[in-house]
Amino acid sequence: MGALEIREELQRYIEIGDKQFLNTLYETAKNYMEQKRLDRMIAEGEADIKAGRLHSQKDVQKMIEDWTKEK
Repeated sequence: MGALEIREELQRYIEIGDKQFLNTLYETAKNYMEQKRLDRMIAEGEADIKAGRLHSQKDVQKMIEDWTKEK
């Protein structure tokens, strides 16, 4: 089943689904999208580490101090 067919079938389920079904589907979709976002962030972090784009703890503490001074 292709993406278009899945979308169409999901739309039919949404149209006939009760509130409990809609809430479950919504929470499932929301959790899935959040996990995908976190997975992307982890992959970006791993790429930064491999490329040597790192900050020492001392550097980070200095950055934080500078941020709090600006306010």
